[in-house]
Amino acid sequence: MSRLEEAREMFSKDLYATKLSGITIEEVGENYAKCAMKLTEDHKNAYGGIMGGAIYTLADLAFAVASNFDKPASTVSLVGTATFLSMTRGSILYAEASLIKDGKTNCFYDVRVYDDLGRDIAVVSFTGAHLSK
Repeated sequence: MSRLEEAREMFSKDLYATKLSGITIEEVGENYAKCAMKLTEDHKNAYGGIMGGAIYTLADLAFAVASNFDKPASTVSLVGTATFLSMTRGSILYAEASLIKDGKTNCFYDVRVYDDLGRDIAVVSFTGAHLSK
């Protein structure tokens, strides 16, 4: 089984993200993950735009994969701050989580959310806490 398949199997238990939101894990690397979400009518708010919660959920799963997959201790988010930059006109959103700094008890990641047209949609910064297993 490849590392990507292992990550998909591990996070398939996150039913809200994978089943209800339709998020898939596209890439995994050391302290890095890329996830995707095909947009549907279910992701839209009352005004026809993509819900901020859907965008945040995509970023949160990318952070979870990057900070937990293939690690000796689990990591939970303490703070997640989203800055929404623009509305998407595309049909797929991507989230790329990258480590900024890893410490003994805390870690810091930035997640760039963009669409299939290359437009930046949001940046979400996460502070995580490492927990011992």
